[in-house]
Amino acid sequence: MTASRSRVLAVWCLDWPAVAAAAEAGAPVTRAVAVFSANLVVACSAVARAEGVRRGLRRREAQGRCPDLLVAHDDPERDARFFEPVVAAVDATVPGVEVLRPGLLVLAARGAARFFGSEEAAAERLMDAVAAAGAECQIGIADELSTAVLAARSSTIVPPGGGAQFLAPLPVSELAVEPALAAPQRGELVDLLHRLGLRRIGDFAALTPAEVSSRFGADAIAAHRCARAVPERPPSVSTPAPDLIVDYRCDPPIDRIDAAAFAGRMLATELHAVLSAASVACTRLSIYAETEAGEQLSRIWRCAEPLTPDSTADRIRWQLDGWLTRRAPSTRRPPAGRPYRSDTLGGERDWRDPDPDPALEAEWLRGDGPTAPITLLRLEPIEVVSAGALQLGLWGGVGQDEERARRALIRVQGLLGGDAVRLGVLSGGRGPAERVTMVPLGDEPVPAADPAQPWPGRLPEPAPAVVPAHRPRVRLQDAAGEPVWVSERGLFTADPTLLRWGSRSWKLIGWAGPWTLDAHWWAPRGRPGFAARAQVLLEEDNRALLLLGYDDAWHVEGLYE
Repeated sequence: MTASRSRVLAVWCLDWPAVAAAAEAGAPVTRAVAVFSANLVVACSAVARAEGVRRGLRRREAQGRCPDLLVAHDDPERDARFFEPVVAAVDATVPGVEVLRPGLLVLAARGAARFFGSEEAAAERLMDAVAAAGAECQIGIADELSTAVLAARSSTIVPPGGGAQFLAPLPVSELAVEPALAAPQRGELVDLLHRLGLRRIGDFAALTPAEVSSRFGADAIAAHRCARAVPERPPSVSTPAPDLIVDYRCDPPIDRIDAAAFAGRMLATELHAVLSAASVACTRLSIYAETEAGEQLSRIWRCAEPLTPDSTADRIRWQLDGWLTRRAPSTRRPPAGRPYRSDTLGGERDWRDPDPDPALEAEWLRGDGPTAPITLLRLEPIEVVSAGALQLGLWGGVGQDEERARRALIRVQGLLGGDAVRLGVLSGGRGPAERVTMVPLGDEPVPAADPAQPWPGRLPEPAPAVVPAHRPRVRLQDAAGEPVWVSERGLFTADPTLLRWGSRSWKLIGWAGPWTLDAHWWAPRGRPGFAARAQVLLEEDNRALLLLGYDDAWHVEGLYE
């Protein structure tokens, strides 16, 4: 096969978060593993899937299906640290690796195909290299990066020019399956397309660019280019100016993860100050390091969206964690008869063995880290776009306050459990409690009922300002001190004049209702299942309450302010 000049090869390691979690725990490959975020499964091993565990399941349900399940929390740093040996193994076979995320990397297929004789032979050699590093992978090759990534999920080599034909029969949900290529709101676009009847990628690709740009958002344009297998983001026409490069001399040299994380955050802040002054944003970033022993390490990270200061700092920390964790003793030497350069990326290899020993190479690659502390860090934007592609927050920065608050809440979840932090989502219903669906932070904000549907008998506006989680019980009394309830005709048995709440009581200066709930029309008055609502106005502070009556008692359903 003659490779096209723009061919891209993608290496996808299946279930990488679960693989990394099992490696950290020292679990055997036969153990079922699931990774959780916000108490939901975000990744699981093939053994766990065989037991019925699926992404999106809650922890309790997943453990119910597989009692022997190894539970792990989502940890991008762990995933990146264990993925570094795999990246080094691939780069030792074909230089020029770009990491999209831990578990997924891409590289140019043209050079690999020319060296190994064909794209199929290059794919086989790379799979052997990944297997020697202790992982399994699938490889896809196509003309465009996004097409190659989707092809890797089915181990497909797409013929040159056949990207659109390969994508056409795939479900439109495939456009959002890979977070490294899709914006966070891509799932909403997929849901909309599905409701419009565009169930396949080919259906979406059949729309004209003018129709997509006039009816959908900016991310839909990128998704449409992906569906048509055209370049989604062409490389920058000019090399970024040298003044965009920032570096940091490490004094003293860095040999600990915490020091590396601090230096990485400081360098990320400096880089984005330089990029902001130049009115550009970075989409491909090279992280470069030098050690006391003169070793040179570098790695390229590619992102679907322009990098923010926090996302840049995260990638620096992940990369330095991977390098420092794999530090090799300074006395380590390459296998006999196989000279090997110390740099893991950015330079040509000194040897090309036509028939390498995978086991021997794996032993060497696992120790192919720096042999000395890091003395220099450098960030170099490889590809930049206009700063208009990066949406800033209202008060400057990239949603800094929201991101800081979200991270704090995630820490609370880690301490108290996924259900400890919940967010309210507007839902459909007649009462105030029914119109709020509490969803754990990190879960998809899906309401229990569609708020856009008509709800006859719904409580009119304004809604109560406070809705208690547990409805406290109160008593309505008439002027004679007798309890007030609802008669067979749906009216108060007497005019209410007093409300008792615990040991306190308030006089009423007004009331409205009661309104029986039509959903319980079949239930006799005074029997379980009957319910009614009423509003009362207290004499003190003119405060109003919404009462819900059931089980022969009134309860506070809401407070008006």
